[in-house]
Amino acid sequence: MSTQKAQHPQAPAATRIHNIGYRNYDGPRLGRAYERRALFSQSLRGAYGLGRSAKSKVLPMILFAVMCLPAAIMVAVAVATKSGKLPVEYTAYAIMTQPIIGLFLASQAPQSVSRDLRFKTMSLYFSRPIERSDYALAKYGAMASALFILTAAPLVVLYVGSLLAEMDFTDQTKGFAQGMVSVTVLSVLFGGIGLVLAALTPRRGFGVAAVIATLTISYAAVSLIQEIARANDSEGVIQWFGLFSPASLIDGFQTAFLGASSAFPGGAGPDVGVGVVYLLAVSGLIVGSYAVLMLRYRKVGL
Repeated sequence: MSTQKAQHPQAPAATRIHNIGYRNYDGPRLGRAYERRALFSQSLRGAYGLGRSAKSKVLPMILFAVMCLPAAIMVAVAVATKSGKLPVEYTAYAIMTQPIIGLFLASQAPQSVSRDLRFKTMSLYFSRPIERSDYALAKYGAMASALFILTAAPLVVLYVGSLLAEMDFTDQTKGFAQGMVSVTVLSVLFGGIGLVLAALTPRRGFGVAAVIATLTISYAAVSLIQEIARANDSEGVIQWFGLFSPASLIDGFQTAFLGASSAFPGGAGPDVGVGVVYLLAVSGLIVGSYAVLMLRYRKVGL
């Protein structure tokens, strides 16, 4: 009997289809523009630790306060002494506080892009209707905006303080406008360079070191070489050495086109003719930074 059962296996059970409640999405499809704005907003907030842990807020907020504190002190002194002008020009403030800007960028640029590379989440971004150009543009815009907030806030403090001290409205407004143009160019230039350096490696420590070396150390090295050139009566080459550091590029640009006083040794900033070379160098670095980001993300996540 058992042998006969083995030769005649039981017929398979009937197939059943279960409705587990899945439905097609029929809501609005927001598309690439919305996702680009969302990524920009999230990245900008993340640069100041917003939406992240309390530990992540400490350093960017401290650096923001350190950037604004000297401006507040200058305003207090100007109001108390009834001074006729501020102790520092609007265009000189960012150059003076360049190490703080470099430290902020070194800490936040790797946070913006290195984690996505390290944890291999790029494929999740690109599984949505978002292109690599959207990702690069949103990250670039967010970092430049974060730097603009960092550098423009103290200028606003200086401007408001100058008006409270009843300084000349026309002069202060002109200087404030020049300072805002300067920090806008600085933010776009520094933001692009910082993101490129951070995106080249998934290791955050390497990105931090690369940004500090490129911004802060290069400026110190260029300033030292310029001082040596001045000591050897070679002041004609001082303005050309300024092309080899992002901070000195901004200094030369604003000296040539915004009427700012140069921080170069002896105040030997470039004239308009040499300033065109500075403008081309700044523009080339900005466009080149975005192009390198696009090349970097062309195959990431595939």
